[in-house]
Amino acid sequence: MTRRLYRKEAIEYKRVYWKGKALLLVGMPTWLIIVLSLLFLGLLISAMIFCSFTQRIDVNGEVITLPHSVNVYAPQQGFIVSQYVKVGDLVKKGQPLYEIDISRDTTTGNVSSVQIEVNKEKIANAEEIINKLSQNKQETLSSIEKQLKANKESLKEINRLLANALAGLKKMHDNLSSYDSYLRDGLITKDQYNYQHSLYFQQQSTYESLVSQKMQLESQITQYNSDKITKIADFDNQITAQQNQINDFKNQLVESNAKGNAIIKATTEGRIESLSVTKGQMVDNGSSLAQIKPTGNIEYYLILWLPNNSIPYVKPGDVINIRYDAFPSDKFGQFPGEVISISSVPAARQEMSEYTNVSNGTNQQELALYKTIVKIKNKTFSYNGKTLKLSNGLKARAVVFLEKRPLYMWMFTPFYKMSQSVSGPIHD
Repeated sequence: MTRRLYRKEAIEYKRVYWKGKALLLVGMPTWLIIVLSLLFLGLLISAMIFCSFTQRIDVNGEVITLPHSVNVYAPQQGFIVSQYVKVGDLVKKGQPLYEIDISRDTTTGNVSSVQIEVNKEKIANAEEIINKLSQNKQETLSSIEKQLKANKESLKEINRLLANALAGLKKMHDNLSSYDSYLRDGLITKDQYNYQHSLYFQQQSTYESLVSQKMQLESQITQYNSDKITKIADFDNQITAQQNQINDFKNQLVESNAKGNAIIKATTEGRIESLSVTKGQMVDNGSSLAQIKPTGNIEYYLILWLPNNSIPYVKPGDVINIRYDAFPSDKFGQFPGEVISISSVPAARQEMSEYTNVSNGTNQQELALYKTIVKIKNKTFSYNGKTLKLSNGLKARAVVFLEKRPLYMWMFTPFYKMSQSVSGPIHD
């Protein structure tokens, strides 16, 4: 018999030593699972009922100043001989900015007669445009004033009717309690009792209708006042632009010297915000030379272009969030703005062409866009010890808040749209 080197118990231990002890986990009680499930379901339902979400859209914007910055343009083709100012300088109206060599347009040291006649024609056309703009301004303001007057008179009449309706409603409400006792005492029939209640509800409906009409009239009056401010500013800007062109044409006629050089002067008082050309550079007719920002009380505004599907949810006084392209929001954050006016009609393509950021998306281009003016609250802000300022033409993105609903209403929106798609014709 072969003698074993190890005991039988040692060999068995080595064979099964790596196996651990079996642990039996005690399951959660059924009542605890039910309680947790009900608690989660209650929290979910509460969140759906009491929590809400506001729909929002992103739109492009552009910073402007009122009064607007004035652009100075080259009257003729030539090259810059001298530059008299630099960025940040304060200039007065009529102060020289550039000297341009236009000698090829002269023969004996003076501006050619052909060029003089062309400039005179341009001045006459610009003056005619100013006259038409002034006339259109007066006609537009007169129309708005008539509409405002009519709405105010209607509002006055509505307030009078509301006072009478409210007095009648209170009186009928007081009488209803008496009719209850009359019915119990048998002094009136059930039909008479129901008829009095019907009259009360009719009076209540009339009162609510008058309240709705009053709100509509007040909203229209507010809109007309906003349109009045917006249209006055638009007409004034157009007139100012034409006057600046006239000044440029006059400078071309008057300020050409015997050597064929033209002196370009500042058309308004202000601070040089930007210079587009330098000494020795060639310029074409109509090229931008400089931009002058008027000094004094300058207000910054943001021009937005809202699609027509957002107009029912946006009104003057609403607050929006602004993100400037030059100041990334991840470092500088967002800035508040307040809507002060919304145009009552879609903007024309000619008006939108004056701005560089109307829309970058095809979907928005297919929609009618409404010009919206937003007042900017923060004009300067600090970063790393530096004070940063807004500037005219600064591009921005604005978050506009639209409809606010509870979460459960947003959940059932697809079903509501589905029910509308399968419903039949609507009859009054």
